[in-house]
Amino acid sequence: MELEVRHLRVLCVIADTGSLHRAARELGLAQPSLSTQLRRIEHALGGQLFTRARTGCRPTPLGHAVLSRARPLVAELAALVTATRTAAARAAGGPRLRIGATASRAIPGWLRRLRSRVPPTEPTLQMDVSANALLRMVAAGRLDLAFVHEVEGCPLRIPPGLCLRVLVEREPQFVSLAADHPAAARREVRLADLADDRWMVDSTVDGEWDVLCRVLREAGLEPDMLHGDYLTAYSLAAIGEVVTVSQPTARPRSDLAIRPLQGDPIGVRLLLAARTETDLDNGYAELEDAYWEAARQAPAYQEWLERAGAPEAFRVPGAHGTPVADESARAAVYGGRVPVRVEPRAGAPAQTHRMARA
Repeated sequence: MELEVRHLRVLCVIADTGSLHRAARELGLAQPSLSTQLRRIEHALGGQLFTRARTGCRPTPLGHAVLSRARPLVAELAALVTATRTAAARAAGGPRLRIGATASRAIPGWLRRLRSRVPPTEPTLQMDVSANALLRMVAAGRLDLAFVHEVEGCPLRIPPGLCLRVLVEREPQFVSLAADHPAAARREVRLADLADDRWMVDSTVDGEWDVLCRVLREAGLEPDMLHGDYLTAYSLAAIGEVVTVSQPTARPRSDLAIRPLQGDPIGVRLLLAARTETDLDNGYAELEDAYWEAARQAPAYQEWLERAGAPEAFRVPGAHGTPVADESARAAVYGGRVPVRVEPRAGAPAQTHRMARA
């Protein structure tokens, strides 16, 4: 059998779901067919890629090696398809929406919703680890919208004239660690539980390295800190080499545990930026729905929201536009731990701020 990109995607889905049954459901295949396909892939590669047990599938060392090379290829093919569709839409004269984003599980759902509008909008996507770089692209007219993360304690450099709309005022950041790490048995992980671990952080993400160093220092910890992209960090975390910061919307994997940090010491603000409020309106609702869809698919985040007392609207479908009823409620929610969306007073756009021109 000649290996194809679709086979690599199968391996990624099995690893991400941790189960042949769940993987088959996500891929739209019968489980026996998927099992047969996996055996053929393993035969083509010359070794077992997953260990099968009643509790699920976990990658073998060979499987980890293959997955570390497969994931970028699958992502690159998806980017190629997106770019090709965009070019086709441009040739056909269809409307385009140029969006940029830092990494988020909400992005696939955002793109899907934009394409399913009537009339449909064909988005182009520019990914960048630097929120500041994306904001500069919006200000320069090279992007229409940018969905960015502002790390608490490290304000972004907002170019003059941009409009900002808050999607989530404070999203807690979780930690990713090996599923068999002793701290993974806890509902919430204490920083002290990770005192002997090495951390891997992407230092090119605006503010993330500095804030994590400060948080660890305040906790009296001085662990080894490694620079690395998050694809590498997650691969190494899965085999117990490092621990790393994780967005709460990260989907579970059989080899990784996603856990809140006790006290939620690290938070980010999620923002949508554009040059005009009209541009914000052209993509905000779809992004909001996509974000909370991703949140509902992340069990650790759902559990955190329930413990933190999040309104029911954050935990069920159809939550778009749920208001905070009055000023005292607004103050209580903003002062607490719950991620919030605050609706405006009549006539004002939701949490929109315009930066003064110089």
